[in-house]
Amino acid sequence: MGSRIKTMKRQAAELGRIRTGYSRPNPNPDKGPIPVKSKTFVLTSHSRDYVAAAAELYGGKVEQWTPQRSSVAQWRVITEAPELRAILPAGDPLSQSYEMWGGGGCERRCDGEFESIKRQPCVCLAKFGEDWHERPPTQVCRPTSRVGVYLPDLPDVGVWRLETKSYYAADALAGGLDTVLQATEGKGLLPVRMWIEQRTRAVNGKTKQYQVVMVVPSLPKLRHALSGPISTAAALDPSSLDRPAIEAAPAERPDYLAEARACQTADAVREVWRRANVAGHVARDGSDELSRDLMQISRDIAAGVDPGTGEMTGDQDDDEQGPDADGVYDVEAYDEHDEPPVADASAVSWPQAAQPGSGARR
Repeated sequence: MGSRIKTMKRQAAELGRIRTGYSRPNPNPDKGPIPVKSKTFVLTSHSRDYVAAAAELYGGKVEQWTPQRSSVAQWRVITEAPELRAILPAGDPLSQSYEMWGGGGCERRCDGEFESIKRQPCVCLAKFGEDWHERPPTQVCRPTSRVGVYLPDLPDVGVWRLETKSYYAADALAGGLDTVLQATEGKGLLPVRMWIEQRTRAVNGKTKQYQVVMVVPSLPKLRHALSGPISTAAALDPSSLDRPAIEAAPAERPDYLAEARACQTADAVREVWRRANVAGHVARDGSDELSRDLMQISRDIAAGVDPGTGEMTGDQDDDEQGPDADGVYDVEAYDEHDEPPVADASAVSWPQAAQPGSGARR
């Protein structure tokens, strides 16, 4: 059996990223690219095949693109679809922190109280006070939210990382996911719908626009989202949760008459009737035609008649061949005071109505 490094994180491969904005070239060559808030998601990846598949599914044009502060070209598509259908993996898929990035990578990463890289109290709070988040991103850390999701209609197994750096989006995203996690306890997969919602708010007498990434369960009804974990099959096809269960096909009815004709004794025929009764295929009081037919077969067998042909069986023929060479008949003798043996199915207990007259059919 193999072994694992216990401190190593175990996560699915990252196939690409889902972004809420992009940049366009600045007409002024002395200035950097101009950031643009997108109304639809932007999917980026090192693999052109993944981006091309996304463009075919969600619309948009595949183009080569190089991220800021990077020399490695990637591929991206600004999608045309108003929303994405995705699947949240099990566990808590959300990672959030306040971050500041520079040319050398991430310089600060903070949870709002403690900065983990340099191991110090929150720098932004100490320097600018409670409203530090209203400062421009060049002065303070930016709230960064990351969520890994599966896009089930794109190729290969792996996650696409949704990333947003909006302060208000971070709060709304966390609240929405917490509602989902509270319902599922983070167990199992959950289908979701994601879209970018444009909102406004008044700050110091001015109206500001901001984006919120909405992530809501993609289930037919609210009760499905709040009833706990669902199966993987339901996560891939949520509509199956609201479909009526397919009724099982009724079992084929046994051929009781054929079974009875193959019996050797009247008791065995009675057992066939008992099974038919348990299965609900005959009337409990034996008043139906099948019960009468089975009773007649039992009478025939008890009388030495083959129920299939209506002829006397070989044993009965032997009894009627007469005496042997010594004049002895091969029969059982009984005293005249003894009651003769019963050779008829009435010796076996049947419902009264299942004991037909001579007109019963075989």
